[in-house]
Amino acid sequence: MPKYLLIMRGTDESNAAMMADIDEMMATTRQFIEEMVKAGVLLSAEGLDDPGQGAVVDFSGEVPVVTDGPYGETKELFGGFFLLDVASKQEAVEWAKRVPAAPGSKIEVRRVPGSDEVPQGDE
Repeated sequence: MPKYLLIMRGTDESNAAMMADIDEMMATTRQFIEEMVKAGVLLSAEGLDDPGQGAVVDFSGEVPVVTDGPYGETKELFGGFFLLDVASKQEAVEWAKRVPAAPGSKIEVRRVPGSDEVPQGDE
């Protein structure tokens, strides 16, 4: 079966709304994860730390430039992901529609190509 990545994206505002009721959000998220485990579709799920704790390595110039976070605009922060093993994009979208998310958040659904789809170079 194909794998799909549900990428959680939020804004400063949606993240603040989520943090305002973090206990309820965490409980709802744990329940959602249990439902995916019972359905046999969850391969992995992780949330990310505050962007201020991260860094960006920029390859725009001749040498990579490292910038400590926070960095760039925070209109759509990548906050975490769910990796699912489902039969189709539509099934992944149906799971994405059930993600407990704060208003203003988005879930990006992306297929993860199998190893047989990635060019292997000259053989």
